[in-house]
This record gives sequence, structure tokens and C-alpha cells, in this order.
Amino acid sequence: MLSFEHRYATLPEPLSVACAATPVANPELIAFNAPLAQELGAKEIPDTATLAQWFSGNQPMPGAEPRALGYAGHQFGNFVPQLGDGRALLLGEVVDANGKRRDVQLKGSGRTPFSRGGDGRSPLGPVLREYLVSEFMAAVGIPTTRALAAVTSGERVVRQLPEPGAVFTRVASSHIRAGTFQFAAVRRDEDALKALADHVIERHYPDAAAADDSYLALLDAVVARQAELVARWMSVGFIHGVMNTDNCSIAGETIDYGPCAFMEQFDPQKVFSSIDQGKRYAFSHQPAIAQWNLARFAETLLPLMKEQGDAGVAQATDAIRRFDGVFSAEQRRLHADKLGLAAESSDAEALMEGLESQMHQGRMDMTATFDALTQYAASPSDEHRDALLALTTQPQALTAWLDEWQAAQVVGQDEERFAAMRRGNPVIIPRNHRVQEAIDAAYDGDFAPFHTLLAVVTQPFDDSVEARRLAAPATDSEQVLRTFCGT
Repeated sequence: MLSFEHRYATLPEPLSVACAATPVANPELIAFNAPLAQELGAKEIPDTATLAQWFSGNQPMPGAEPRALGYAGHQFGNFVPQLGDGRALLLGEVVDANGKRRDVQLKGSGRTPFSRGGDGRSPLGPVLREYLVSEFMAAVGIPTTRALAAVTSGERVVRQLPEPGAVFTRVASSHIRAGTFQFAAVRRDEDALKALADHVIERHYPDAAAADDSYLALLDAVVARQAELVARWMSVGFIHGVMNTDNCSIAGETIDYGPCAFMEQFDPQKVFSSIDQGKRYAFSHQPAIAQWNLARFAETLLPLMKEQGDAGVAQATDAIRRFDGVFSAEQRRLHADKLGLAAESSDAEALMEGLESQMHQGRMDMTATFDALTQYAASPSDEHRDALLALTTQPQALTAWLDEWQAAQVVGQDEERFAAMRRGNPVIIPRNHRVQEAIDAAYDGDFAPFHTLLAVVTQPFDDSVEARRLAAPATDSEQVLRTFCGT
């Protein structure tokens, strides 16, 4: 079905190890992303039973050469010199219809040399969560890994309690992380480090090859992509939940969704992950954490850079500091779109700060607020104004903010402004309680809620009756306060 290549496998062995998947008892296909498969070059799609065998790891896909990837990582600030794919296998790479090289990986496919005593399996819940959230992120244009398939295993996986097992198939620009560079660097294996950096430049940042110092140029490029990525996360209220360096993609994609969630009632200090007791990865901390992760990446590149010693450290430090400027510029652009202002508007930043303050103090739902503002911009009626004011506990303060917002609009740009607002403000996100409803139903053998939710979150700007139903914020009894990782 797919035509595999294996360039990553040519890098020195500490970076990956050949490993076969462990068969599961009774695989059954939950979902298969046929449009993505076609984008990856699949010309014929086999029957469901064959897909279940392939995407569970029970039968190797033709041309696949499974490998577990090695990487290290700072986990909640603590360095672990060897982590690696303890439950995942890279099947190989494909060149898609746009000429872009992409990885195909099984997740939950059994033990590997990096499992560290784990079972190498995944519960069903995290598989469904990653499928839904990653496909939503792709639909709103945020760089992300993609979901190709999900398969039940017919086995139980024990975490807190026994749960149904599943295997997820993920597509990425690559699975190379900041932690991959740390893995080579901590071994003081400069040959492996250089081979890895050269591979990344060729694959992801070819312009860096022509720079006076290609490794410094690589650092600059990765910093820019990460800065833009985190700004885009925050524009839709996304909280990654576990921004360790081993979850920091060198390609600038969202990867390893784990205990991720979307903020509903606006709170800059919001955390969902059950393991983030110190709020290290809270919503508002994400830019600083990304910058910290990039500093750890920069440290690995120092031996390769043209300038050595203090001069090299100074250059790398300047590159890391450029994160702030890129992040701020992208955030200003996104804020202008979300508020329906011209990109060059001098009012966007102050207005967004004011609205965020209103959302926090007025206990407003972030997605519902921006959606209601978009509807009001498209049709400034009393009905739409009242619907927006109904979202806050402080309507007088929000009314004053609305007057300021309306004064900042440019006459004659109504249609253009509304189009930009709708692009920046989805009708629906994968709300935490809706994701949990789909997971709970699937645990009882009913996958219909999962497929219904998937259909609407992959068309997040469509204003349909079903989207409106599933877009409604959680009631007090429906609130999801904690999310969990599947490892």
C-alpha cells in the first residue's frame, strides 16, 4: 500500500534499533484515514481485515523495517539519559504527493529495547484522544503529527485498572526530537551527533546547508518553528501537558499528545495533566518552557558549531533569545485575526490583553467567547451582542471592552475582517468532556460517539447543528479536571 524508504536507519545504531512488533490477540479496525493514506501515496486500500493486521503489527506491511528510536530527555526538568521508543516502532518513511518525506510509526505495538520494564502497550483511551486531537489540529492548520489508523488489540492493558488495549498509527514529518540530539550528545558521540544534524538539515531545513555555519542556522530555524508553533497552540487554548525535551519535535510539529487538553474557562495558570503537580506546563508557561527546551537543544549543537568556546555559547544564546521576537510577532498576527483587526493594527495587543482579563475575571469559556464575537462581527445585532454578554459574569465590563473593540475596526473591511476571524476562531474544539464521552462509550464497545466527534472536529469552522451541539461548554457535572498519560 505504501512505498517505504529507510534513510533514518542508515544513521549510527545508537539512534535506532531494529525491533519487531509483538502480535496482539484479536485486532479490529476502529478508524482508517483514507485521505491521508492517499496523500502518502497509497493507490490501493486493502480490506479491513488486512488493515487491522498491518496496523496492529500482527503482519508486517510490505517494505516496512520496524525500528525503535533512541532519545534522552528532560522530564519535568530532570534529565534522563536514555528514554527511547518504549512502545513505538518506526515502520519507515514515505515520500508523499507533495514530495515531502514523512515517517509512519506504530504506537502501542509491544516491548522494545527501550521499554525499561514497561509492557509496550497503549490503552484505548489515549489512542482515541490522540486521533481526535491531532486531526483537529491539522484541520485548523496547526503543525502536527497525523492519525493514519487506530486498531483495538483484543487484549487488556493494566494501568490504574485493566483497560482495553489499542494500537495507533502516527504520521510525522519525522520523529526526531530535541531529546534525540541529547541522546547522542550525552554519549559524547560526535560522529552520531553530526550525522543526525546533517540528516535533519537535509530533511527539514535545506536552506541551512548554504549558511556560513549550518548548525547555527539549524538552531535558528528550529527556534523559529517552535516559537510559531506554541503561539498557534495558545490561540486555540491548547495545553500540551507534558512539554519534556523528548516531546519537542525538531520539525516544529505537535507531537506526543499524552495528557493534552483544551482550556475552556479561561485561566492562564490552567493545568489538566495529573502528573504536572507543580504547574510546570501550565497554559501561560508554554512559551518559556519551549524556550528552555530549545536551550537544551542548543547545548547539543555547540560541539558542531563553527565558533567554539564562549563565542559559540554567545551565538547560541542570541539564537535562543530570538524566540521571543518570533513568538510575539506570530502571536500579534493571530490576535489580529481572532479580533478581526488589520494585521498592522496597533490596538490588537491591548485589546487582546483586555479580553483575556475579561474572560478570566468573568469566568468565560475561551472558544465560546471568540465564536460569539465572530458571530457578532458578522451580524452586529442585539441578539448576537446579548449572546456574547451572556457568557460573562461581568457584563458591564465586557460591554465597555466591546465599545473599545468596535472603535478599533476599520470601516469598509467587514467581509475581510469576518473571514479572518472565522479562520482564527473555530466553532468547535475537541472539548475535554466530549472526548471523555467518546472514550467511555468506546470502552463499552460503542465507537459511534468517537466517529461523530471526529467528523465535526475535522470540519471545525462549519456551523452545523451537530457542531453546535458538541461545541457546547461542559456543565458543572461534565467538567474534566484531570487528564492522564497512557504510559
